[in-house]
Amino acid sequence: MGRPLPTPYPPSMSTTLVLGGTGFLGAHVSAAAFHQSLALATLADPHGPPVISVGRHPQSAPRFCTPRDGVQYVLRDLAPPGAPEALLDEFQPETVFSCAALARIADCAEHPDQASRLNVEVPREVARWCAAHDARLVHISTDLVFGSTQPPAEGFTEACEEGPLSEYGRSKLGGEEAVLDAHPEALVVRLPLLYGNSGGRGIGASDSLLEAIDRGEQPGLFHDEFRTPLEVSNVADALIELEGTDARGLLHLAGPEKVSRYELGLAVLSAMGLEPAEVQGSIQSRSRMDHPGHEQRPANVCLDGSAARAILEVPLMDVATGLAQAMR
Repeated sequence: MGRPLPTPYPPSMSTTLVLGGTGFLGAHVSAAAFHQSLALATLADPHGPPVISVGRHPQSAPRFCTPRDGVQYVLRDLAPPGAPEALLDEFQPETVFSCAALARIADCAEHPDQASRLNVEVPREVARWCAAHDARLVHISTDLVFGSTQPPAEGFTEACEEGPLSEYGRSKLGGEEAVLDAHPEALVVRLPLLYGNSGGRGIGASDSLLEAIDRGEQPGLFHDEFRTPLEVSNVADALIELEGTDARGLLHLAGPEKVSRYELGLAVLSAMGLEPAEVQGSIQSRSRMDHPGHEQRPANVCLDGSAARAILEVPLMDVATGLAQAMR
């Protein structure tokens, strides 16, 4: 893949649509798009280009970063046939961030037809519309399209052969292929494990851990499953920047560190100010081989984010820096 070069934003006001905009990542993308909109405001339009955040449960959108009048929240189910096209026809966006997915691994394993619909067919329909209307599309995928083989020393690059182990990973890989087949100018961004502020909703790698501990649990985290995690608002800022470039095809966003789930848990609790003994006593070190799920868990899906870092002005943060940002 050639290096995508930044291009300026168009001077005309344009609508940004965030699908899955009330989810963990989508809420942060909505907030980042809103702040970008303010930066593009003019005397004629002091509020800047509109940002529309689409979710199944807009009332669950967090209040932590975006004024309620800054983003228009829309309730819409994308699963029914024709629903994506109807939504896009209604709002006529110039930019679409496709963050919506059936993202829980267990849900995809139990409901493969639903996973196929939401993770493959809906993205295909969105991509077709964007191609036909010359809209910029940034589609979100996952590091779990890998897993069946070990990565190179620096992590999986965009050129590496995929090999998902789960129905979730297979459906997301199918979604990537569907998007790029329908809209070759689209940008498909593979993301690693995300952590950070979920607005008190207990989702994401860090907040879900803290909520479990608050319930009196002692969560078990895998010491032998490795990722390249990133803080969620850092990712949102990077996606907004990438939307303004001519990047197309596949691109990996990744933190600079190879980190196990257990190591990430230790870092989260240490950043909360717990003493070392309390940190060690709050979580358990577990092996993925002991996981009782029906699908094999990958040992290492670390991504090589060097291609993205060569484009971005936004730095991709290490865990310590990311946690410090998340707790500000």
